[in-house]
Amino acid sequence: MKAWVGLYECTCRIFGSSSLKDKRRVLKSIKTKLKNRYNLSVAEVGHQDSWQLAKLAFAAVGSQKEIVERELRRGSRFIESTSDIEILDDHVTIV
Repeated sequence: MKAWVGLYECTCRIFGSSSLKDKRRVLKSIKTKLKNRYNLSVAEVGHQDSWQLAKLAFAAVGSQKEIVERELRRGSRFIESTSDIEILDDHVTIV
């Protein structure tokens, strides 16, 4: 049986953030919801010192490619629906 691994990466703008503390508050909420609602592994992987930019990545693992793809889509739609953040660029990798 083959295991599938999916990785979603996105560069985002955080609206109304005037400090790293503001940014961390917004990202913590998003990361917690992605972990709890969609069972995704999530991390901030870039732009850690920028107040209004973030690079997020989340991963899903499963025995069926379609399930992994679906979970990544659900996670990306959640980020798109969040009013505090805008996706500027994204990329999906599935192996």
